[in-house]
Amino acid sequence: MKRTTGLDRSVNRKWRPATRAVRAGTWRSEQGETSEALFLTSGYAYDDAQTVADRFAGEASGMQYSRFQNPTVAMLEERIAAMEGAEACKVQASGMAAMTSALLCMLSSGDHLVAGRAAFGSCRWILANVLSRFGITHTVVDGRDNAAWEAAIQPSTKAFFFETPANPTLDVVDLEYVCGLARAHGIKTVVDNAFATSALQRPLEFGADIVAYSATKLMDGQGRVLAGAVCGSDEWINGTLSPFQRNTGPICSPFNAWVVLKGLETLDLRAHRQSENALEVGRAIEGRVARMLHPGLPSFPQHNLAMKQMDAAGPIFSFVVDGGRERAFAVLDALELIDISNNIGDSKSLACHPASTTHHNMGPEGRAEMGVEEGMIRLNVGLEDPRDLIEDLDQALGRAGL
Repeated sequence: MKRTTGLDRSVNRKWRPATRAVRAGTWRSEQGETSEALFLTSGYAYDDAQTVADRFAGEASGMQYSRFQNPTVAMLEERIAAMEGAEACKVQASGMAAMTSALLCMLSSGDHLVAGRAAFGSCRWILANVLSRFGITHTVVDGRDNAAWEAAIQPSTKAFFFETPANPTLDVVDLEYVCGLARAHGIKTVVDNAFATSALQRPLEFGADIVAYSATKLMDGQGRVLAGAVCGSDEWINGTLSPFQRNTGPICSPFNAWVVLKGLETLDLRAHRQSENALEVGRAIEGRVARMLHPGLPSFPQHNLAMKQMDAAGPIFSFVVDGGRERAFAVLDALELIDISNNIGDSKSLACHPASTTHHNMGPEGRAEMGVEEGMIRLNVGLEDPRDLIEDLDQALGRAGL
């Protein structure tokens, strides 16, 4: 196969982000296809025994086995790296595979990690129930409090792990400060950027070391497949993450990689349009709810910081209604257009109750620590006409007595 752009980073660097999302990392076979080819194969054939021996010894380039590499998967990795401004990327079977691999590949017994309090429930579960089994300790801090990050550092601290904006409270972490603090202490930063993607926020530009994703979300954007991604330096990706990944097996399938490649072509358009729609919807219902959590609105406590770090506030926000779980369920049950679903980043608008879904396994005390209230509803705003979404929310809030 011919790499029409491939690893030629000089070409990728001169392209602007929207062009990278469509063109970066493109390989073409002798057939000259314009759409990326889908290689549904687990293994590869070789011309002779010495060729395969050289490839496994690392003395020759080329495919060996699809748990190690696959042409379709490699195209996705190159494209995401180019969009992120990273030297390298490895894609995984899901977002949680990406988060788990990024942490386990570099942490050992006796190491310590500092994590932002607001995060996806499964991420918090990994810290408490997986890392702890291997003697890796952690401290949870309010990610919005710069002083808390410094106060939590221990001699054994090896990593900072946080999401910004965070799920579902939309907490924003000061990337420049926290990443700078980590570097000053020789600590790696792992940033979950799934709510924004590189279309809206690029943590590496603020000093982050590693950026992790659930590509299931905005990158695919249409609720079709599961995938994850981790970006970083060549040295860290190929020297630390890749050996862990190829031997433990959390690999993205070629088909899922191909679907995400197609999604990336429209990511910039979708992310900005959905952000515009979310801002319009948020403004319209802000006065109807007890509390609005939308980084794009001036009422959000960290609005200025969010707008400093992000090109747009993203399609996801949360709001709190009085009356707890019962009232939140009443609002959700009254929706006619917006689907009840725990996914995000979809082109269809989706709403869920985090306390009973994405964060139910944290228990009441864990949710209270994170700020996940019983009356909270998380909304993913899609590509529908925002006026239709506003009308649907208006009637649902009304039928719920709000």
